[in-house]
Amino acid sequence: MTWAPIPPGSGFGIENLPYGVFAPPGRRARVGVRIGDHVLDLRAALGEEEFARPALNDFLARGREFWTATRDRIVELLTDRGRRDRLGDALYPVSDVSVRLPIEVADYVDFYAGERHAANLGAILRPDSPALLPNWKHLPVGYHGRAGTVVVSGTPVTRPCGQRRSAADPAPVFGPSRRLDVEVEVGFVVGVPSALGKPVPTADFEQHVFGICLLNDWSARDIQAWEYVPLGPFLGKSFATSISPWIVPLDALTAARLPVPPQDPEPLPYLRDSRPWGLDLRLEFALNGHIVSRPPYARMYWSPAQMLSHLTCNGASLRTGDLFASGTVSGEAPDEFGSLIEITWNGAHPVRLPGGGTRTFLADGDVVTLRGTAPGPGGATIDLGAVTGRIGPADVQP
Repeated sequence: MTWAPIPPGSGFGIENLPYGVFAPPGRRARVGVRIGDHVLDLRAALGEEEFARPALNDFLARGREFWTATRDRIVELLTDRGRRDRLGDALYPVSDVSVRLPIEVADYVDFYAGERHAANLGAILRPDSPALLPNWKHLPVGYHGRAGTVVVSGTPVTRPCGQRRSAADPAPVFGPSRRLDVEVEVGFVVGVPSALGKPVPTADFEQHVFGICLLNDWSARDIQAWEYVPLGPFLGKSFATSISPWIVPLDALTAARLPVPPQDPEPLPYLRDSRPWGLDLRLEFALNGHIVSRPPYARMYWSPAQMLSHLTCNGASLRTGDLFASGTVSGEAPDEFGSLIEITWNGAHPVRLPGGGTRTFLADGDVVTLRGTAPGPGGATIDLGAVTGRIGPADVQP
């Protein structure tokens, strides 16, 4: 039992302890751990210089043994009532601090690991062809994104401009996206790098990946539709990717682990995962405070260990601060879909909002919030936090 104040029903108990970067009033950013509605300043509590940095990267580079030992020390501090008075000045209310981007993002890769999302998009965009392309069940499909536009929750998202061409347009036009969308995803944060030319097997996933965050891979569907053939997503994705400020360590997710759904055909040997790395995560997508869907991560076809193995199978190296994402999480029913293009079936069935408004895609001023939880030990709940973004009008150039 911890001495730290934790509100009833909080998912930020001693079982969780997610890491982030925060700045107390008038002071520099540093690394902290969330406990209840407070943040523990780890530089003040533990003394290591890594925790005085404005990003988690130096801590992440220390590796699995140091991560686990640090977590054990934090638990000891927060459960030893004799430490309460000494640590009182190192504990800040979350409401009094500003949160920052928790990592310096080295590279960003986005996968497409949800079968239902992939099948839905195939049915919408290629109605006369099979929903899944021939390679989809043989490898985790993905693309390299733009690390420099990964932003922390709360950062405004400017509506992107680009080329688009609808069926009614005789030629492409340039202007703001008219079909701006959300993608409910989970991100995985790499701590320990790997050597160039050396693939990372699925069994080594835990040695390289520190933890998870919530992720919204904002998507301009009209820009994407015109540009993505033959090389895939580019300007329709690269304008912004939002992540939650708290990185939940894998050590907090032991009770959430489960096998991925049956994979048929059996993956090639380098993708076979001897340890279960499916995750029972319950996600939520809210638009202007109204819950639109609750996508279940447990049904994702490819595990994060398989994604990491595929990412490196050609010898591509990992770097501390690498971020890779699951792709859109969608369940079987519309109230479990993780994007508006699916929920509205490409605009055919608008979402009805309280007060009588409707949406097919996002409007300026809309606020999107993703939340998530996972089961913890002993019936506890692990809160994954939230990632929020407000859509601002396009900066249209003459």
